Amino acid sequence: MSDRPDVVLVTGASRGVGADVAVGVARPGRHVVVNFREKERRASEVVAAVRDTGAGATAVQADLCDEQAVSAMFDQVSLLGTLKVLVLNASGGLERHADAGYARRLNRDAQVDVARRALAIMPPGAVIVFVTSHPAHFFGRRPVPIAGYAAVAESKHAGEVALRELGPEFDAKGLTLVVVSGDLLEGSVALRLLQRVDPDGVAARRAAGSLPTVAEFAAAIVAAIDAPPPTGDTIYVG
Repeated sequence: MSDRPDVVLVTGASRGVGADVAVGVARPGRHVVVNFREKERRASEVVAAVRDTGAGATAVQADLCDEQAVSAMFDQVSLLGTLKVLVLNASGGLERHADAGYARRLNRDAQVDVARRALAIMPPGAVIVFVTSHPAHFFGRRPVPIAGYAAVAESKHAGEVALRELGPEFDAKGLTLVVVSGDLLEGSVALRLLQRVDPDGVAARRAAGSLPTVAEFAAAIVAAIDAPPPTGDTIYVG
């Protein structure tokens, strides 16, 4: 038997859902890679929390739109152990600095690139989780309820479609693809950004019923990792 630890790579893990997932999947014998783009201090805090559980942890800086940085990240992952779980959590497009094509580059192109790199090194039985939102998952079938979110929802939907198209390759390697889709999340960065863009839309959603929390959503992702459903399944939260 190999003494290499099982590696769990969580993208966008310096805060919010990604941070909670990184801590939630921590187990002795696992090494959690906390990917971050720029928030190094927060990523270091997540690493410390993971290590407190007895698991290993490393923070790795990589903008997922930077192919060289992603390649270097996977080189480091390979040195740390065997990649058993990939959580595709990082997303964007609502930031003030984002250009018109950024959402699609990150939410579709980068997701596929990272998944393909993982596919090349993951063993049979490994799990890939794509994290998305209800407006993105149901894009084209239901109206996007928040003004200004349509472009991001469309790009994340395109990312999910592209990943599902890799299904035959996942099946050939014996990998499981799981999609976890969530409502607006109390306490999330996305909710704060959407509140700025469309406060009336957010208020209307709140009036319709309570929102799940970041912790509840993260717990659903961790549960999907610990007991994966059939490949291609979608888990809904909220």
